[in-house]
Order: sequence, then structure tokens, then C-alpha cells
Amino acid sequence: MTAGILVIKLGALGDFVQATGPFAAIRAHHPGARVTLLTTPPFAAFAAAAPWFDAVWIDRRPRLWQVGRLLDLRAQLRGGGFGRVYDLQTSDRSGWYFRLIGGGVEWSGIAPGCSHPHANPRRDSMHTIERQAEQLAMAGITAVPAPDLSWVSADVARFGLAPPFAVLCPGGAAHRPAKRWPAAAFARLAGRLAARGVVPVLVGTASEAALLAEIAAACPAARNLAGDTDLLDLVALGRVAAAAVGNDTGPMHLMAAAGCPCVVLFSSASDPNLCAPRGRVRVLAEEDLARLDPGAVEAALAALT
Repeated sequence: MTAGILVIKLGALGDFVQATGPFAAIRAHHPGARVTLLTTPPFAAFAAAAPWFDAVWIDRRPRLWQVGRLLDLRAQLRGGGFGRVYDLQTSDRSGWYFRLIGGGVEWSGIAPGCSHPHANPRRDSMHTIERQAEQLAMAGITAVPAPDLSWVSADVARFGLAPPFAVLCPGGAAHRPAKRWPAAAFARLAGRLAARGVVPVLVGTASEAALLAEIAAACPAARNLAGDTDLLDLVALGRVAAAAVGNDTGPMHLMAAAGCPCVVLFSSASDPNLCAPRGRVRVLAEEDLARLDPGAVEAALAALT
């Protein structure tokens, strides 16, 4: 019986999207194996719909002092019949899991003592896509494709959006406000788009509803989809949108992977050389995003489209 394969990717969304090429490469390299993904709840449904995994396990992220949960996780990992693990998270947490699973299992990652280490001391200065491709190459997988979300199927006709429209992603991690372009700036951009006959479509989670409502109040022509879209919907919207503009946040990675022309806004809080989406993407970097003029963003959009 062929030993199973475990892939570990816990988050965040942008990182998860940039791991879709490695997911496809791992699946292709182990065509007869049962491939299991260990991930977190926000990505479970998306991963279950993808063509790469036979099973999706949810990591409840037990703490070190939660001995019972750790023992349950150890039993699950050891009982999975895995012959190889691809740790694409390469975090302290996934390093614990290397110790939990025990000996006799091949492991690709950076955990001390693993069988297939990503032995590049400069790995943290590499873009995520190149870093993961090199990690897999050191484990014997030399062909890693770009992210491909052509398998995604979602019915976005329910939103009743008539082209042309542009997707705006004004949200982002709440604990990193420096990564966000101000709501007033998004509102001014939305107004400029509407004046050109392009409907601004605001997307974000339910927790970002107040932010999106502020922009929609300033630009009544905008369509507010706060809390109404899942990850599959965002990909489907990206396929048909004229363009997308947003902060360095996960939904912009989905837009780019869908083939949408994207303008992605970076402050000094993150480095586009390490994590910017790839594709039809224009990066605008400003140390303080409050100083980024909507006219510059509109010009970047015009250059892309």
C-alpha cells in the first residue's frame, strides 16, 4: 500500500494562495498516493473543493499546555499512514508537529533533524513562490507551476453585477492597520471609477462591514458586498472584473491568481519583494499609505487596463 502524503499549510490567505502551485506539484509528484492537507478552518471549504487533496484535516492549533489536545493530534498524525510530510508552513508550530509525528516519516521543511531540509540560510529573504519552489526541489520536486485556480466554480450571477466593474479590497488584518489605505482614499477612488462608468464593488468580511459601509456612504454608486462573498466567489469575481485594487491582503492574491489586472498597495509594514502577488499586477509602495494619492492609483489602473 502506498504511504500517504501530508501537506501542512495553515494560513494566512495570501500565503495559502501562493501555495497552490506547490499543492499541484505535490499532487502530480505522488499520483497514486492519498494526499491529506492539514489547515485551519478559513481555508477548509476552499481546499476541499480543490483537485489536489483526498482529505482535509482541520488544525485546532492546540497550545502547549493543552496536553489532551496535543495527544489527540499526535495520535491523528501518527495514525495517518504518512510516508512523507511537506511542511509549507515552516513555522514554530509546524516544527512541533515534526516532533509529534515521530521518526520514520520523511519531512520536507526546516524542522531540525528533518530528512529533507530546505537548507538555504537566505530562505527568509526569498519571495514566497521562489522559496517554496526551492524547498520542493530539495525534496525532489522540480516542476512547480504558477497558481492556477481554473478549477474554481462559483455562481456570482446572484450579485447582479453588470460590467464593467472593479473590485476594491479596502480591508486587511485588523492588527496591522498600517497596511491599509485610508477609507476616504478608497472612497475618492470609487467616485472616480463611478464617474467613468465603472461600478466599484466593495468586498470584505463581515468584520469589515463598518469600513465598507463608510466607503459606500461616501460613494453611493458603489456596490457593497461586505460579508457576502467566500473565497470561491472572490476568484469568480476576479475572472470577470475589469480590475481590482486593494491593500496587501489575501483577497488581492485571489484576484491576481484569477487573472484580474490588479493594483496592490504596500506600506512599509510589508515587503512586496517577499510576498507580492504575481500575474497582471502593479505594485504601488508608499512608506505611509495615507500619503498615496488616488490619482496615482487610478493612473496605475489605466496602465494595466
